[in-house]
Amino acid sequence: MVTVITGASAGVGRATAREFARRGDAIALLARNEDGLEAAAREVRDLGGRALAIPTDVADAAQVEAAAERATRELGDIDVWVNDAMASILAPTWDIEPDEFRRVTDVTYLGQVYGTMAALERMRPRDAGTIVQVGSALAYRGIPLQSAYCGAKHAVRGFTDSLRTELMHEQSGVKITTVHLPALNTTQFGLVRTRMPRKPRPVAPVFEPEVAARAIVWASEHPQRREHWVAGSTVMTILGSRLAPGWVGDRYLAKTGFDGQQTDEPADERRRETDYLFEPVPGDHGAHGTFGDEAKPRSREVWLAEHRSAIAAGLAAGAAAVAGAALSRR
Repeated sequence: MVTVITGASAGVGRATAREFARRGDAIALLARNEDGLEAAAREVRDLGGRALAIPTDVADAAQVEAAAERATRELGDIDVWVNDAMASILAPTWDIEPDEFRRVTDVTYLGQVYGTMAALERMRPRDAGTIVQVGSALAYRGIPLQSAYCGAKHAVRGFTDSLRTELMHEQSGVKITTVHLPALNTTQFGLVRTRMPRKPRPVAPVFEPEVAARAIVWASEHPQRREHWVAGSTVMTILGSRLAPGWVGDRYLAKTGFDGQQTDEPADERRRETDYLFEPVPGDHGAHGTFGDEAKPRSREVWLAEHRSAIAAGLAAGAAAVAGAALSRR
């Protein structure tokens, strides 16, 4: 299989590349950071996959199209396209500059749009292929200090819903699905732009990026499900936003959302000069952040989804056994 992954140089994208490599895929790795891309490519090859590193800024539609063309030419027809690239800034809305809002939107929202369009250009003529949008619980519930990112993730959800119905209308064989993720222990928090007094951190509970990677690969193999909610915290966030957005969401987040996204350590005063928003930070940053001591390696919800058929069969067999025993006593 041929898979394309955006945001593949670090974090979730890096972990996802390794997961696809374990099943032997040929993988096109797209990101800005060439150091991270080359390291990701080595990992893919070490795990038995084929790798093609393509430096790409997903905010540039022409670069995304060129990357898709090169991936097809050198690896073959694209079977799976994973839109994972993202950017954010941690600050109150009134402290975010217009160009920063635009950059977050261009990467996080338009990057997924451009990736999807490039994938569709190649999948629709073949009437085959799967697009995986990497979403977030924050696509349903905006939180303080991340208005730019939350707005972009909400936009991705609206775009994806519209596209899904268009594909259904033409009875297309191209599938699209979304994986909504919880807070993760990725390199994001060491690289994100911030204007807060203390260092950024993911909102607890925190999961390792491999949890997301396994869910993304599984979703690519089961695209008939429109959305996959990873971890109980994501489920509760989405359901809570639907059932009680004001009382449970707004009031709780207004009280806890600022401190919950900062550690007790003061932020580096030079942070603005070393973040990833407009230019990649040199070096290989890997997949993991610095919160491994609290990050969970597994999600019960992912396990249940992966084993749903076996669980259903077991329950059915158990029910049949109980019914049979009851009948035999009559």
